[in-house]
Amino acid sequence: MNDVVRTRREGAVFEVTLDRPKANAIDLATSRIMGATFKAFRDDPDLRVAIFTGGGDRFFSAGWDLKAAADGDAVDGNYGVGGFGGMQELPDLNKPLIAAVNGMAVGGGFELALSCDLILASNSARFALPEIHAGTIADAATIKLPRRMPYHIAMELLLTGRWMDALEAQHWGIVNEVLEPGNLLTRAWELARTLADGPPLVIAAIKEVAREAENMRFQEALNRVTKRQFPTVDRLYDSEDLDEGSRAFAEKRNPIWKGR
Repeated sequence: MNDVVRTRREGAVFEVTLDRPKANAIDLATSRIMGATFKAFRDDPDLRVAIFTGGGDRFFSAGWDLKAAADGDAVDGNYGVGGFGGMQELPDLNKPLIAAVNGMAVGGGFELALSCDLILASNSARFALPEIHAGTIADAATIKLPRRMPYHIAMELLLTGRWMDALEAQHWGIVNEVLEPGNLLTRAWELARTLADGPPLVIAAIKEVAREAENMRFQEALNRVTKRQFPTVDRLYDSEDLDEGSRAFAEKRNPIWKGR
């Protein structure tokens, strides 16, 4: 969309690069641009998967732009349609996001990686939540991280602000794969194309159910699935794609997904 947030599309895959030297930090204006970018991705029926990465090779994102805050950007200001970074609070984002963490993911940058469905990292990537040293809370990470990794390790990261390298992040299940820097985007695109070839209605249902079920008891969530009370599940169960999947399996051929 501009020099700060660059996009590339190929087939059903959409790549978003945050390129705001020196640290890919996010001020209010950048967050609003990112929100508009991810909203456009969500609403484009021809796009199925997004890759999010940082420009350069040192920072994925340093998160909130503290310099901009010191110059008057309010912490509780208008972040745009998707909240901070454009994706964390974007409603109905039922398409997969892949984070390609190319460098340091700090504070809000770490939180944006956690907002993605899959995380690939360069072997030079590092993660930290230093908000405690600035006398504030890493709000989204405080909610998400103890659910994504062992509680005591998550609390250690939140309470001390220490660094975690890519291999440790993979060890705790935060990162799916650790790659050489030159292979990071190649692998991200390979994975994105695989997802883009999958059944879009099923993927949308998986995303909605997984997201909404976080705050439900198991039986409540399962009942809502079986009673078709999630919009994506209801659409899936009435779809041509559901019939196509069964036919293709019986006929021992690859299914042709139409997204309807």
